[in-house]
Amino acid sequence: MAETINGPTTSARTTSLKLQIALAFFAFILIGAAEGGVGVLIPSLRGFYGIDKGTVSFIFLFGTSGYLLAAFSSGPLTERLGHKAFLMLGVCIFLAGAVTVSLTPPFAVVAVIWLLIGCGIAMIDAGLNSYVASLPRPARLLNFLHAFYGIGALLGPAVASTILAFNLSWNLTYLVWITLGLLALAGFALLYNTSTGDTQTETEAKPVGNPLGQILKMRLIWIAAFFLVFYVGTEVSLGNWSYSYLTEWRHEPTILSGYFITGYWLGLTIGRLTLANLAERLGNKRLIQLCLVGVVAGVLIIWVFPATWVSAFGLLLAGFSLGPIFPTTIAIISDLLPVSLRSSAIGFVISLGSMGAALLPWIAGNLAEQAGLWTLMPYVIVTTAIMLGLWLGLQALTVVKHR
Repeated sequence: MAETINGPTTSARTTSLKLQIALAFFAFILIGAAEGGVGVLIPSLRGFYGIDKGTVSFIFLFGTSGYLLAAFSSGPLTERLGHKAFLMLGVCIFLAGAVTVSLTPPFAVVAVIWLLIGCGIAMIDAGLNSYVASLPRPARLLNFLHAFYGIGALLGPAVASTILAFNLSWNLTYLVWITLGLLALAGFALLYNTSTGDTQTETEAKPVGNPLGQILKMRLIWIAAFFLVFYVGTEVSLGNWSYSYLTEWRHEPTILSGYFITGYWLGLTIGRLTLANLAERLGNKRLIQLCLVGVVAGVLIIWVFPATWVSAFGLLLAGFSLGPIFPTTIAIISDLLPVSLRSSAIGFVISLGSMGAALLPWIAGNLAEQAGLWTLMPYVIVTTAIMLGLWLGLQALTVVKHR
């Protein structure tokens, strides 16, 4: 067990561990809310700054740069700083970006500063995933961890929609995220020990040489990373642009559309809490393939049937099907890697994969600007098909590893 918690008794250690896991869940609510609420705010950003869909999409492009920065720095920084300091640094970077955005500077500044928001979110994401993956029964805990991301992602649109419904300024949403971020920062400072997630057991050899260099030579890592790029990009594109799709293309009421997006993230959360248990009976390969089929079915329902509540069901189904894919993938990678490389590898895969949260929505926004918002649903179908191809390649590698 990679987790070591200083304490005089087993009971104290158990309590401390539970508090640390609870804080990890809370931090995932924060990053889920911060990412999930962006889609509801896009029309307000466009109106406030007088910009088009292609221009507002630059926030996603600069967010991609933040994720890329985190991808290549998470492993070395975790090795040097330890999990506690690394997580606190990630929260501070996120807070710096959120505070700047809340002050409504010129849009050029907002777009560039999104790099900090993306980098901070990616660091928190990578740090907590590698920490939880080091605990006993990681697959179960990872699914719960990502379920709390889903809870945050369904709360994000609800919070943003409620603020807008009361005719309050869009930037007040970031004051909510700042408050939650400060609580997370205090929690990491108080509840996580310097040794949290950092020590190794006698059977866990320390990496020889440069861990990042070793990781970059592994085909498994690159296929998994690009699979997660398209997974995260598909998830966030659907979550962030569906609100504009419903309100501007389908002309649905704004408050109702906001709650439909909340339903999408609710489906994601329920999927992570329920479908993961089927993996033991169906197997990971079959579960992921069924989930990808479910995503396409949900998107087709939204695209083909314009009825209001049918679209709501399609969003719920797509979110439900997307749910268990990410944590299941991380659990598979964790099992296949040597312990000495696990933390750095998971940090790299998650941070690089998180680029999808910025890159693919940016492409979706430019498609919407050039050809119309109707392109969102066929675009998601294409990205899901690419996910399936990458998953089959990843599954082939896992079969070879187990032989």
